Amino acid sequence: MKTNKILLSILSLSILITAFTFGNFEKSKLILDIMKQSLKVYHYENRDFNNEFSEEFFKLYMEKLDYNKRFFLQSDIDKFATYKYKLDDAINNEDFTFFELTKNTYIERVTELESYIKDALKKPFDFTKKETIELDPEKRTYPKTKKELKSNWRQYLKYSVMTKLANKLEVQEKAIADKDTSYEVKTFKELEEKAREEVKKTYTDWYHRMTKINEKDILKMYFNSITAVYDPHTEYFPPKDKENFDIRISGKLEGIGATLSQPNAYIRVERIVTGSACWKQGDLEVGDLILKVAQGAEQPVDVVDMRLDEAIKMIRGKKGTEVRLTVKKADGSIKVIPIIRDVVILEETFAKSIIITDSISNEKIGYIYLPGFYADFEDPNGRRCSIDVKKEIEKLKEENISGIIIDLRNNGGGSLTDAIDIVGLFIDKGPVVQVRSRFAMPQVLKDKNAGALYKDNLLIMVNENSASASEIMAAAIQDYERGIIVGSKQTFGKGTVQRFIPFDRMIRGNDNLKPLGALKVTIQKFYRINGGATQLKGVASDIVLPDAYSKLDMGEKDLDNPIAWDEIPKAEYKKVKQNYNLDKIKERSLKRIASDTSFTI
Repeated sequence: MKTNKILLSILSLSILITAFTFGNFEKSKLILDIMKQSLKVYHYENRDFNNEFSEEFFKLYMEKLDYNKRFFLQSDIDKFATYKYKLDDAINNEDFTFFELTKNTYIERVTELESYIKDALKKPFDFTKKETIELDPEKRTYPKTKKELKSNWRQYLKYSVMTKLANKLEVQEKAIADKDTSYEVKTFKELEEKAREEVKKTYTDWYHRMTKINEKDILKMYFNSITAVYDPHTEYFPPKDKENFDIRISGKLEGIGATLSQPNAYIRVERIVTGSACWKQGDLEVGDLILKVAQGAEQPVDVVDMRLDEAIKMIRGKKGTEVRLTVKKADGSIKVIPIIRDVVILEETFAKSIIITDSISNEKIGYIYLPGFYADFEDPNGRRCSIDVKKEIEKLKEENISGIIIDLRNNGGGSLTDAIDIVGLFIDKGPVVQVRSRFAMPQVLKDKNAGALYKDNLLIMVNENSASASEIMAAAIQDYERGIIVGSKQTFGKGTVQRFIPFDRMIRGNDNLKPLGALKVTIQKFYRINGGATQLKGVASDIVLPDAYSKLDMGEKDLDNPIAWDEIPKAEYKKVKQNYNLDKIKERSLKRIASDTSFTI
């Protein structure tokens, strides 16, 4: 099955929306209307817009706006709550009255925070006064008055300073005990002032970023509170977010090749990508502050205090075009740097391999790190993880390896087609995964290429962050008994398939409102070839290695509104004849874990 039929295929909604006239609609109303239609037609589980939907939408939206209860007053929430059971009608009628109310209140409350932070940090705290603060958002309540809200912020900032101060005192006590002559001993007053200044800088920078939140950001929260009622992975992507998604999954972009940050009003160069346009040009350095951006010979635009995403939009551009950056160097000098944009390859996106030598047997083991199931859906000649993994296996085989380890830890998934193709490198041929759409019977997706590229020992490493396509691969290898799964008790538990619906293609005309973004919508559920879903349950490791994530609630089951687990009839497949004794391997592994202090959590 081709990729565009599985993940990113585009089915026209024109039949559904030709009856509407969009010329007079505002952009937000147009997006909402297309979103409603798309959800109704494509989502795996349809939802009715009713009071139950409205209530859940309200809850999710309030959490997105103010989960920690640090912005709104109880009176704000009471005012919002008058709409709690009316939001289904607001969605159907494209009525944004509730959105306008929450947006304006949110911006007002954020603006008021500046004085709270400044007043709290302008003088030392009284640490002799006993106070308590509830840090768990689930147990916190909204403050009744602005005075109470200001007091809450004072307590929270006091806690932050106290935490930093305690750490500094601990470091100093250790230095004194160790008789470290290089350490300069400071008074309590000096340490407190230093801790308070650090907290002040942290929250001043944070507040600066908060002031950059605009109507589009809040509208995105509003739309994604609607989609989150359906499931955690259905999501609206504004144009810039979709562009960034495409960059992550393809591993390339057109631009200068620098990673930027904005800790305050200034945009700072954090990293230069090796081999990129700015790396080749040579003048741009880590630590440079970007002051202005110009397109070729055009007049430069001041980017100080500009939103980072807006500045990045100006800096990126088509291959072969020129961008001129006015930067401030570490020595204070100002320099204009002309850079010819080029294709930037993000090497950290791609599969890599090394040889590990067993310290006991002296055997060579091939290790392949796969950070994601990447694929360039726009370029048929672009990088694909299945092709890259195949190349890595071929290189490793030339080294006479005794086995291969594929590391899928923290691999959140990606291209379903490539996951199937990679499994096919280790089996003769046959089913890899089953998928089911809303109105269709289960479909078996197979590796149709006869013969396995690699037939010897195979181990797959996973953790709680291995999700989606990673789980498809791990489950298939486990069901065929082709290799051993090692890692966390279970993987993430995301057993659904998403597809992008690009809104610009859904309507004709309205070019003045485009680009509109896209909807990533859950269209299918996938199942193991043994019939069970990985949804919620994930893939259980054959050998469990304790890790730092094991105590955290971080799987699909811990998200809002996950799709339920179920099972279907198993596919017809033949297990691979094992060349190992799993029980003995487990036994030896447990003994090693018990004697290794690094696994003590």
